[in-house]
Amino acid sequence: MPLPLIALTVASQLTLVADGVPTFDINQSCRAAASAGVSPDRNAESCRRDEQSAREELAKAWSGYSAAERARCTSLVRLGGAPSYVELLTCLDMAKSAAELPDEAKMKQRNPR
Repeated sequence: MPLPLIALTVASQLTLVADGVPTFDINQSCRAAASAGVSPDRNAESCRRDEQSAREELAKAWSGYSAAERARCTSLVRLGGAPSYVELLTCLDMAKSAAELPDEAKMKQRNPR
């Protein structure tokens, strides 16, 4: 195998490994959620369960989201406070759903005004 091809293969594998689900400090975000007192049933432990569940779902579905949306949503959830896997999953699901919407021309054909 030629050296440039080997280098390209190794580089692409490193990119795939580095492009996994980000690591967030869920304790920080759950302390903030629990102290907000939005719901009496919402405490730090229930928050941690939700965050862990969302992270597991992200790990399973991560490759199904585009690299651009993964980067955009990861940046968004890191703004202004403790990042959250629940927020990241929500952002990615919304972006994926939006991308699957028919374009404007198709919608006009279906619903002429």
